[in-house]
Amino acid sequence: MTTAAISRAATAARLKGLKCRECGAVVPIGPAYVCEECFGPLEVIYDYDEIRRQMTRESVAKGPRSIWRYLPLLPVSEDCIVTLHEGMTPLVPAPRLGKELGLRNLWIKNDAVNPTYSFKDRVVACAVSRAKEFGFETVSCASTGNLGCSVAAFGGVSGMKPVVFIPHDLEPSKIAGIGSYSPTLIAVEGNYDDVNRLCAEISATKKWAFVNINLRPFYSEGSKTLGYEVAEQLGWRAPDHVVVPIASGSLLCKVYKGLHELETLGLIGPVKTRVSGAQGLGCSPVATAFLGNKDEIVPVKPNTIAKSLAIGNPADGPYALDIIRKTGGSAAGISDDDIVTAIKLLARTEGIFTETAGGVTIGTLAKLAREGKIGKDEVTVAYITGNGYKTQEAIVPTLPKPPVIKPTVKDVEAVLGR
Repeated sequence: MTTAAISRAATAARLKGLKCRECGAVVPIGPAYVCEECFGPLEVIYDYDEIRRQMTRESVAKGPRSIWRYLPLLPVSEDCIVTLHEGMTPLVPAPRLGKELGLRNLWIKNDAVNPTYSFKDRVVACAVSRAKEFGFETVSCASTGNLGCSVAAFGGVSGMKPVVFIPHDLEPSKIAGIGSYSPTLIAVEGNYDDVNRLCAEISATKKWAFVNINLRPFYSEGSKTLGYEVAEQLGWRAPDHVVVPIASGSLLCKVYKGLHELETLGLIGPVKTRVSGAQGLGCSPVATAFLGNKDEIVPVKPNTIAKSLAIGNPADGPYALDIIRKTGGSAAGISDDDIVTAIKLLARTEGIFTETAGGVTIGTLAKLAREGKIGKDEVTVAYITGNGYKTQEAIVPTLPKPPVIKPTVKDVEAVLGR
């Protein structure tokens, strides 16, 4: 057998198909995302007995320093991998921030240092690799910015044609970031939900790989690696508490899934992690449902500076809400002012400059800490998913202008007040 044939045989052995999260119907692996029986969302399912034979702590340690060290738990054949060396980002202790918040065991998972500076590189690496395996020639997405950067970058290096759709009022920094990779970039009047609906219509007429539509089951699996890495970096144990930003809700669900998969494989002990969700107050349908003790998530029209989280009708919202509740976690909606304050707080205390989504995470972390909803000694991990240079517009108006002086020591001393 050729190397490619061996790779695909190993993949086929560990993948059991796509399963509907609502009715449980199982269909073969393919570019599908909606159950034909009940229209529920599809999810990749695995043969964990087979994966136990392919994956150990030792095999992981010998793997590449990227998400692909966990290949047996990802829905991609090795010979089809498209990578920019995404993943294995730092998990750093945050003692100074923890001291200000009264938390003695706080950690920051800094995904702002991925190749295109957000966690989206993880999910896009999986989706584009699978698109290559399916034989697509065009890869596309609806994006609030970070996803567009990733699709443009990975699409280009894969040899596929990248096409990115964005809301017309996206932050200029993110538009520039996407444009630098030279994709076909199209701005659509309306918010992200409007863009996503348009892309869903296009996906029904064009043979394109839409990473967050017809490839969504494969795309979303990349987020599990944020659970795997944290557990490995903590010495193969699950954290006590995680705070995760919510847009569609998929990231929160997959971090939870990833930790429990490691437990299933016997790579870590029992998972007792509490999961809390973070949203901007101007787009907080999941947090609102949680705080109101409601089961229904009511769609909203987004109005928040955290545009990367501005999904008013989150597809995985109900599943995220269920996880928050059953793990004993919490949720909060953070105002725009508090988002900016939190961005500066993280930068000042830990030297990490995050985008507005990270401000939402840190703002929520601070709020939950003040309210006593995070134990002072809990091993707590806050997920920072994007780089601050992508949303500079949010903080520039709040920063003091530096004094302009003549190049003399006297002028320096005058500014310093000596």
